[in-house]
Amino acid sequence: ASYGPNPICKGCLSCSKDNGCIRCQHKLFFFLRREGMRQYGECLHSCPSGYYGLRTPDMNRCSRCRIENCDSCFSRDFCTKCKTGFYSHRGRCFRGCPPGFAALEELMECVEGCEVGQWSEWGTCSRNNKTCGFKWGLETRTRQIVKKPAKDTIPCPTIAESRRCKMAVRHCPGGKRRRPAKTKDKKKKKKNLMERAQKQHSIFLATDKTSQ
Repeated sequence: ASYGPNPICKGCLSCSKDNGCIRCQHKLFFFLRREGMRQYGECLHSCPSGYYGLRTPDMNRCSRCRIENCDSCFSRDFCTKCKTGFYSHRGRCFRGCPPGFAALEELMECVEGCEVGQWSEWGTCSRNNKTCGFKWGLETRTRQIVKKPAKDTIPCPTIAESRRCKMAVRHCPGGKRRRPAKTKDKKKKKKNLMERAQKQHSIFLATDKTSQ
């Protein structure tokens, strides 16, 4: 029978005009639907979103998932599918995966990610495999992969990084002192100036003798 806006009493063992289903057939789940100030019972083959089926000797019921942002759950405290935009991880729902876990976008799940160790100390400042002879060089530090990711598609974080550093020893002991690249140009300019000065001085002397 149908009672206006109330659900059809399909699958009910007993039904009320005001409250809908009161008892369900053995295999069905009793669900108490609320609409505003009213509530009425329904008998369903499976529970709606946000609920899970709880079977008891007395009567099977739909119980609410107690996990935040859960769309469907296996039990009161274990979510099997999260709401849109949330990742499922160990029966809970998260906006982002916890540390050590990576997001698997196609399934919206958190899986074990690539675990890396602590950074090593910064290495010796060097350039061209030398630790002297230059003003600036590079120093590097590394870290090891402790655990590989469960999926090959999940990348590992950087395991090596370098930064600019100042050489502790500018000039190599016993080696030739490196001169700036412009030293030769300066020497050439100085030589040209000397030659021009000498030429002008010769012209001055020749002019002076002629005038005498």
